[in-house]
Amino acid sequence: MNAFIAAMQLSVAGAFVSIPVVRGRFGATATAAAHAELRRQGVRTTVLEENGMRFDAGGHETWAPVSIAAILAGTAALNLADAAWAGVLNRLVLGAVLAVNCVILWSNLTATTSVQAAFARKGDAELARVDVAALLKAAESGFPRWVWILQNARHVIVFGAAGVALTALAA
Repeated sequence: MNAFIAAMQLSVAGAFVSIPVVRGRFGATATAAAHAELRRQGVRTTVLEENGMRFDAGGHETWAPVSIAAILAGTAALNLADAAWAGVLNRLVLGAVLAVNCVILWSNLTATTSVQAAFARKGDAELARVDVAALLKAAESGFPRWVWILQNARHVIVFGAAGVALTALAA
């Protein structure tokens, strides 16, 4: 049972690591496409950096998923070592991972409205006229089409493997 739980945790860890890998490989292209769209709209390209918007593997786009993957790898190692308190950690970590992935999914689904609201809160007239949907679509065009499939597969793996592991722990 512990080896099965560890395998589920490692698959979820791999899914989380895919985020900075893809952003590291294609993020500069996505950023360039976003800058081109901002120039087309007559908006300064620095608004991305000024507002903490990144399409590359910098900042929380790397440290958060890598940290989650490291924690999952650590709990997987505890499972493989048959540590007595691994069961409690499994439940806490896997539950937290499910919650975090819900936030990520929600963020993906509401990106346009979230960015529009963030720009509106700034009170900057130039930001207020940004066509956020076009900006995000341009950035998305900087990633290969298969990234959308990977993103959905990542969610299936995270929800599925973490859910199966939690179910197995409850049995």
